Order: sequence, then C-alpha cells, then structure tokens
Amino acid sequence: MNLGLRIDVDTFRGTRDGLPVLQRMLDARGIQASVFLTVGPDNMGRHLWRLLKPAFLAKMLRSQAVSIYGWDILLRGTFWPGPVIFRRLRPQLRGIAEAGHEIGMHAWDHHGWQVAAHRMPPEAVRSEIVMAHEAITEVIGRAPTCTAAPGWRCTPGILPLRDELGYTYASDCRGHGVFQPQAGPPQVCVNLPTWDEVVGRDGITDENFNDHIRGRMRNDGFDVLTVHAESDGGAKATLLGSFLDQAIADGINIVPLRDLIPDDIPSGTLKRGAVNGREGWVAVREEEPA
Repeated sequence: MNLGLRIDVDTFRGTRDGLPVLQRMLDARGIQASVFLTVGPDNMGRHLWRLLKPAFLAKMLRSQAVSIYGWDILLRGTFWPGPVIFRRLRPQLRGIAEAGHEIGMHAWDHHGWQVAAHRMPPEAVRSEIVMAHEAITEVIGRAPTCTAAPGWRCTPGILPLRDELGYTYASDCRGHGVFQPQAGPPQVCVNLPTWDEVVGRDGITDENFNDHIRGRMRNDGFDVLTVHAESDGGAKATLLGSFLDQAIADGINIVPLRDLIPDDIPSGTLKRGAVNGREGWVAVREEEPA
C-alpha cells in the first residue's frame, strides 16, 4: 500500500517552529513528503470574523484551536501587519528543500486565497500565484514543481492560471485518485480527513484518531493524507509520529505525491462540494456515474 504524505505550511509560526520539527521527524524515519509552502504575509488571524458562523465556531471549539494553534496564529495580521514569511524565515524554507523533500507552492497570502480567490479577478489571482512561485524559487534556488490551493478552494476558472509555471501536478481537491481536469496539470486528490475535521465528532479523540485514519485507508494502494505544520509539527507531533511508526510497521510505503501519478491518467472534472467537518465549500472530484 502507498500513502502519499502532504504537508501544508500555512503560517509564520508553522514555518518557523513546526516545519523543522516535521523535517526531523521525517528524516529520522527516512520518509520523503510533498511540502506546500505559504511564503507571503501571514494574515491568518483575519479568519476570526468567521466565528460569527456557527459551523466555524463549533469547529474552533471542538478542535480546541487556542490550545493547539496559540494566540499568535489566531491573531496574526489583525492588530498588526502580518510578517512576510519568505523574507523572515529563509533558513527554515531552505532546510526542508535541502533535505530532499518535494517542494510545492501553496500560497502567497493563505487567508486571502481561502476567502477570496474564487471571486477575485483572474489577473489578481495570477499575480499572487506568480509572487509565491518566484519567492520560493528565490529562496530555495529552484522552482517549486507542484501546487495545492489553500483550503482546497479552487474553481475550474483558476486551473489554467498556473500554466507555464511547470507544475507536474496540482492537489487542489478532495476525493480519490488522480485525474486530468478541464485545464491545468493532473490533480492528485486528498481522500483522508485531517485531524481538525474529525476529532471531537462521532466519538473520535486523540486516543483513537490514528486507528480511525488507518480504518479509512483504502485497499487499492492509493491514499493521500494532509498534515499541517502548525498542529502536526506542534501539539500533535507525537500523535503523527506514532501514526508514521505504525504505518511503517504495517508495511505501508509513505511517499511524496509525485510517486502516486500513474502513466495513464483518466480525465475527470473538478467542481464545488463539501467535506464533513470542514466549514464552507471545497473543490471535489466529480464522481463518475456507476
């Protein structure tokens, strides 16, 4: 069985503190992963207005967000300007690249993309993509080879805006498998839930979370798990380490997402949908009729 491991790095603190922890964790186990970097201003604290939405408030309470993420993440970019990550944290960004992990472009402004990319003018979205791409290239000395939309917020209109940047694949949607969408590179779907989507729901706790994820894995040799530098490289690092050790003991190959792309890629469609435990819409792979 193959498990694609995707690491999303969304914030200043996730880059500064969580990314080195994850790097050491993976290096100690000989694991390579796909790491998607946010490199512009950290304005994630601006998500706080979403507390007015009952579903988001419930998720924040259920996941104990303050204790997991800390006030510096939850307030970043609200009362003071958010720091520009690639200008302040070059050693951390270079370190994960020099360790040999696959480097992808996640975002310039993660918060801005997640709340507004789908309604921004195409030229504005393209500008943010290029700024992030060029910042990563400047810092690590080579261009990122793949991309993943923040919060799985992607529309068919966004897909062609990353053309000519040389990405071998994108990971913008939830679902299963690899498919060639209407435009842009092939899509590698994420099928397994993240920690914050399931803990606190249906009896799932830290104590049985890893068993729950293992039970959700398919028997067709293809799964993709997303972890976050902020939580899985922080308060939940021990939990992730235990999962990786058990997966290795079970004979599961943990690989970067590039290793999951087949020679023959079927066509498919990306559309808006929903995922249990995640507030708002996300991009999903449209299921083919039976």
